[in-house]
Amino acid sequence: MEIALQNVVSLSIMLVMALSLFIMLCIIDFYRQPVVTKYKIVTNKLSKEQSLKLLLISDLHSHIFGENQNKLITLMANEKPDMIALVGDIADDKAPIKGAELFLKGIEGMAPTYYVTGNHEFASKEIDSIKSMFRKYNVRILEHQYEKLWVRDIPLIIGGVDDPFITKHKDLKFNWEKKMYNAFSNLNKQAEYKILLSHRPEQVKAYKKTPFDLVLSGHAHGGQVRIPFLLNGLFAPEQGLFPKYAGGVYMHDKLVHVVSRGVSFHFFRPRVFNPPEVVVVEIIGQIK
Repeated sequence: MEIALQNVVSLSIMLVMALSLFIMLCIIDFYRQPVVTKYKIVTNKLSKEQSLKLLLISDLHSHIFGENQNKLITLMANEKPDMIALVGDIADDKAPIKGAELFLKGIEGMAPTYYVTGNHEFASKEIDSIKSMFRKYNVRILEHQYEKLWVRDIPLIIGGVDDPFITKHKDLKFNWEKKMYNAFSNLNKQAEYKILLSHRPEQVKAYKKTPFDLVLSGHAHGGQVRIPFLLNGLFAPEQGLFPKYAGGVYMHDKLVHVVSRGVSFHFFRPRVFNPPEVVVVEIIGQIK
């Protein structure tokens, strides 16, 4: 009788522990607030005294985090960025545009901000008004072009391309890759550190043919479902099951490719062990 009672107690303890673990995993699993993910990239194009902090935001899809986007904006402001890169799908084709505008209003003046389109902005069929909204808040839009600038006394080249979905938006033959190569063909001999903004992470072969040192992308939404240490992503647009470029840092010879998991959340497309993220990319020099 005593042994049976001990067995019942032990089983009860195990069930409570299992239930507690399940609840904890659910809390972690379905955590919906954005987190900060940080990456450090070392380059021989900067000296050891030089560094640059860049914030990468992708796939907001007009989602709102707190009143007037305060939660997301505060998270970004706390990082004190030198530059902000918005790599597409900031506005959505179905959700109200209010969330995107609140976001842009909130980050205005925080740091020099650059933007390239994603597929959803083109799918909205309101691309011209969307771009006008970005310009209203002093965001530089890169449309198969580049700019030279100085940030913290560091000379940089930042380029960007419209999303390939532009071919469906325009009633003309638009060779996306050819336009990109032509736009950046004269950068090969430029010594500055070069950053490319492009929404699609799967276009790796095209990026490798450009003279850029760093490519920043999004679009994959982190593969939606992750299993820590086992599965980096279950499914991503244009990549299908078990996407190769779901989120993180990827090396392609000398080219560094950072893919954001995005900051959006949609009730019918749950993110499992894959919270919305603000990506901080710190570029550090190594020349003595």
